[in-house]
Amino acid sequence: MFLFGIHLLGAVTEAAAAPLQQLFGRYVAGDARALGVSWIATYALANGSVIAALSVSLFKTGVVTVSQLFLMVAGSRLGAAAIVVLIGALDYLQKRRYSVGEAISLGLLTFLLTHSVYVPATILGYLLLPWLRGLFECVGEGLELSSQPLAVLEPMTTTLIDAIGVAPGFVVAVIILVAGLNLFDRVLKRVNTAWLRQRFFRRFQHKWVALGLGIFITSITTSVAFSLGVIVPLYNRGYLERREVTPYVLGANIGTLFDTVVVAVVLKSPDGVTLVVSLLAVGTLITLGILLGFSTYLETIDVVHTRLVEDQRYLVAFLISLVVVPVVITVLPF
Repeated sequence: MFLFGIHLLGAVTEAAAAPLQQLFGRYVAGDARALGVSWIATYALANGSVIAALSVSLFKTGVVTVSQLFLMVAGSRLGAAAIVVLIGALDYLQKRRYSVGEAISLGLLTFLLTHSVYVPATILGYLLLPWLRGLFECVGEGLELSSQPLAVLEPMTTTLIDAIGVAPGFVVAVIILVAGLNLFDRVLKRVNTAWLRQRFFRRFQHKWVALGLGIFITSITTSVAFSLGVIVPLYNRGYLERREVTPYVLGANIGTLFDTVVVAVVLKSPDGVTLVVSLLAVGTLITLGILLGFSTYLETIDVVHTRLVEDQRYLVAFLISLVVVPVVITVLPF
């Protein structure tokens, strides 16, 4: 279902390339706006993977530029922690044993960790984008598919677009992508999470192992909602400490970009692969640097996170800033 949604999205954006180009030229003319729009859209869908897939599809048809794609994928990462906040809020509604701040504690921590990596990665990657493209161009070309495994879907997507039109087809493609990811999440809920927690999460005491588990579980499941969702109850109830969770979340933030690389490969966009890998590489280097100076980094995160959880004024201000900042970026004229 997910692959069909990707193929349909690619076909729809290709068919609507001209009007989409005019639309983006009018409302998303600059790089900053592209970043803000993808950030807000990720909030709206509570799913960064769909926004990243849409961004690659728009790039493949020439609707967005190289720099805009890089920033749109980055924006999908900056807003992706919203799903963890949502899971924490649902956990609070089910068992009100703690305050709202404590219930969404892991979501707040995920935002802090994600932004501590992807804000500098976005700025640094954007400034070094020409050099990064040259460095990772061979990766994009090397991952290009020699065959067309999804060619069998071509008649289905063409018939569907002809029957309902381009605009409804676009909506259907997004719905299928979201439904496919949600279906995958439902399947993953049947996984014996108790076994998973006992088998893997007890190894969180080792930061490098926790980082590797975050990358592995998120990239294999292609679901950061699953990889982080399974530890929300454990963290909220004190079975996992912040020191143990932090490297795992940092790893999940790396692994979550792997499905975007797959989307770019499936859509036969070597440049798209290059740009996503560029962001992935910069984010990974920053993450490795963080773990090398982990004690100092964790102390800083601890101070900020504790203040957010314990002081409602700081919590409200932080949550407001998460909305205001992308909105302000969206209205910037460049």
